[in-house]
Amino acid sequence: MLELLSNCRLCPRNCGVNRLKGEIGFCKSSDKIKAARVSLHEWEEPCISGSRGSGTIFFSECNLKCVFCQNSSISYEGIGKEISIERLSEIFLNQQSRGAHNINLVTPTHFVPQIIEAIKLAKKRGLMLPIVYNTSSYENIETIKALKGYIDIYLPDLKYFNDKYAVKYSNAPNYFKTASKAIEEMYLQVGNPVFNKEGLMEKGVIIRHLMLPGLLFDSKKIIEYIYKTFKDNVYISLMNQYTPFNNVEKYPEINKPLNPKHYNSLIDYCLNLGIKNAFIQDEGTVSESFIPKFDLRGV
Repeated sequence: MLELLSNCRLCPRNCGVNRLKGEIGFCKSSDKIKAARVSLHEWEEPCISGSRGSGTIFFSECNLKCVFCQNSSISYEGIGKEISIERLSEIFLNQQSRGAHNINLVTPTHFVPQIIEAIKLAKKRGLMLPIVYNTSSYENIETIKALKGYIDIYLPDLKYFNDKYAVKYSNAPNYFKTASKAIEEMYLQVGNPVFNKEGLMEKGVIIRHLMLPGLLFDSKKIIEYIYKTFKDNVYISLMNQYTPFNNVEKYPEINKPLNPKHYNSLIDYCLNLGIKNAFIQDEGTVSESFIPKFDLRGV
């Protein structure tokens, strides 16, 4: 798998750089894994976090450049620590021993070859937890296909329907076309949702959508696509936690909190379509207190 880094095309940027020889592409990642935080995360969907937390590993760098990114200190500034494949496998096992319900790989796209090797190593040493792939979905489908058999739960974003928003806010041309194909491949791999006796997901897909201010119509198009494509065979997670930071001052149309009426309207739209499997968020999620501190703990 590591040979994929010699001509890196893990994501649609298709940089083609040789990361094994120190060349750096769009995501600014080398051949070394870089992570910023390891934790038992309590703020994922209930069937992911459960009562003891999801065993998150937050990877540094990113192949998107979202102007509203809440984790910009790691996605833009690259805060993190380089670790080996061996060390990542140890982190997986440490999370299991701490009682994590799963291993949650956050923003993992640019480290897929190394992650696969770490999973192989950890499973040989007794890793038994479900593996969650927590992604922006801006993925080449070949990358997702390479993960078959290694990932149990896919937790993809579906950010935009209209490409003009994807380009403007995330510098991600052809986002919907790319992300939808990737998500369809994810579903082909893991199938319909499976839960254990505690109500925790063991297999399946949860598609997240973060509503942005003023984009209610775009959000409805995304929900329509999801339901037409998957019906109730996936879960939808409607997120109202958009928090404007200083980096969106140049974009006044999104430099404000989400209108609660728009969020409620999207919920009603889901109900009218007949959607049954969806997570919604309460008010009060617009807060910096929900953003993890990327202080290298556990890395």
